[in-house]
Amino acid sequence: MEYNTQREKLKITDYGRNVMKMIEYVKTIADRAERTQMAYLIVETMALVNPKIKERTDYRHILWDHLMLMSDYELDVDSPYPVVREEAVSFHPKHIDYSNSRIRYRHYGRALEDMIRAVAEMPEGEEKSLLSQQIAHTMKRQYLQWNRDSVDDGLIREQLDELSGGRITLPPDFQFRDSKIYLDAMAAVAAKKEAGEKKKKKKKKK
Repeated sequence: MEYNTQREKLKITDYGRNVMKMIEYVKTIADRAERTQMAYLIVETMALVNPKIKERTDYRHILWDHLMLMSDYELDVDSPYPVVREEAVSFHPKHIDYSNSRIRYRHYGRALEDMIRAVAEMPEGEEKSLLSQQIAHTMKRQYLQWNRDSVDDGLIREQLDELSGGRITLPPDFQFRDSKIYLDAMAAVAAKKEAGEKKKKKKKKK
């Protein structure tokens, strides 16, 4: 049996050890776009695990700051906020071998399928339920990026069951959001990213 006293001390205890494990996993993903996608998923999960933080008007900025702090500022992603740290950290990433395992559904990507397997192994409880629901929403968002004309919520449930080996079950009252909500959210993220890139270009010209 592994006791908490034998484990590495958490930098921020509000989010729990499973969120920390997710962060450590995302740091190993080779593709930057996939890392960024998973980082957004983790931030959403952090907000669910620590709902009191939503009382702050700038809570999303705080969550991203906490994410970077918990990753020792080693998480190389496209953050929507500037990364501010007290001191520079020298980080030399380890070589990551690409997996040759087959991706069942290419529109979800390997990172999301790996995340599903990781959550499937978690013990049953509120945290696993919250993560499972966030994964389901992410699956629909990814599906819509692949096919915006039609999406079958029942099919996504079936594929989540398949990818998790039947170990992830969504609550009976779980409802996917309307497709337009996902599409609007994706458009907002893309617009914000484009605006950030334009700002960077202007600064370079100066």
